Amino acid sequence: MQITLQKSTIAKQSSIQITGSKSESNRLLLLKALYPEISLDNVSNSDDSNLMTNALTTNSDLVDINHAGTAMRFLTAYFSVQEGREVTLTGSKRMKERPIEVLVEALQELGADISYVENEGYPPIKITGKKLTKHKVSLKANVSSQYISALLLIASKLENGLELTLEGDITSVPYIKMTLSLLDEIGVESSFNGNVITVKPALNNPQPKTLTVESDWSSASYYFSIAAISEVGTEITLSSYKENSLQGDSVLVDIYKHFGVSTTFNDNSSVTLKKTFSNIEPLTLNLKNAPDIAQTIAVTCFALGISCDLTGLHTLKIKETDRLVALKNEIEKLGGSVEITDKSLHLPTSNEINELVSIETYHDHRMAMAFAPLALKTAIKIEDAMVVSKSYPTFWDDLESIGFKITK
Repeated sequence: MQITLQKSTIAKQSSIQITGSKSESNRLLLLKALYPEISLDNVSNSDDSNLMTNALTTNSDLVDINHAGTAMRFLTAYFSVQEGREVTLTGSKRMKERPIEVLVEALQELGADISYVENEGYPPIKITGKKLTKHKVSLKANVSSQYISALLLIASKLENGLELTLEGDITSVPYIKMTLSLLDEIGVESSFNGNVITVKPALNNPQPKTLTVESDWSSASYYFSIAAISEVGTEITLSSYKENSLQGDSVLVDIYKHFGVSTTFNDNSSVTLKKTFSNIEPLTLNLKNAPDIAQTIAVTCFALGISCDLTGLHTLKIKETDRLVALKNEIEKLGGSVEITDKSLHLPTSNEINELVSIETYHDHRMAMAFAPLALKTAIKIEDAMVVSKSYPTFWDDLESIGFKITK
């Protein structure tokens, strides 16, 4: 479905309730499957989390996770330890182009029984669950942190736990720490020293407890962008958020100070974003620990007519689409200029934005949502707009509630 966003002005003060973090939800859903004593509140209503829930509760021997990359990685590890169960794990055409070999080889080193159904190194994969007794493995650290988290999430169910050595420069450390913090919340002991992570086996199941998922900081990023592009004095309150967040994308609080957006935490349950100044300088930023907000930041800079140099983006090429190429294509259609390498993006200063450009989303939810704030500057069209359901199904309704004019 294509939608048109007319040039809009948002309310001076508004508030939004955002669903639970997809990253936290998918980790906790897997842990709940391993430890049924756990209960969860504020679970994400995203497609990815719904697919994760369905995959963890189905009895089928064919599990299709569509575009859900996190689910593919986490479930590969999960089904490897489901003794006696045989599952073929598959997904969309794009999912079959996203590499899984690094994780599969690590699991095989631990004794897992996994084979490729079509192309070597890529889904679909056939998994026969078994008891894994080996406990030491090494993994390249400069690939997706989801490979690392997948291993950590099942580690306490391995007979001897896990000693994971990370080779090279570690990518997306906050996501690894999120996983370890969630393990700690259910009583699983771990340590992260240098490049070695150790997780002890769980001798006893955790005590029954309810864990509340914090709202999604990646989803909040679009409102940081909206605040940055809006008039000085504009305020947006978002809930439910806490100051000591486990989510790496909470770095938005510091990054968007550069764009004149201040963030106030209200009783550790919500945040208020306020545009405080508009004289903004060029931006240089390494996003290796928060690559999912790169699209939002690039579009914010383009909207404000400032240049940016973003590095640490090497994982963007293996997401729902090649996000670097996608950003270049769409910003250039809008009248900007973008230079990319396999791990960086340079956006020169641009003072004009073409009107009513149709933004291709490439089956990528973040492309749709990152470009939406441009409607504060000019009318734009968004192709395949419902792709947002992957992480934030109510996104367009929430934009309308704060003043965006949308024609569906």
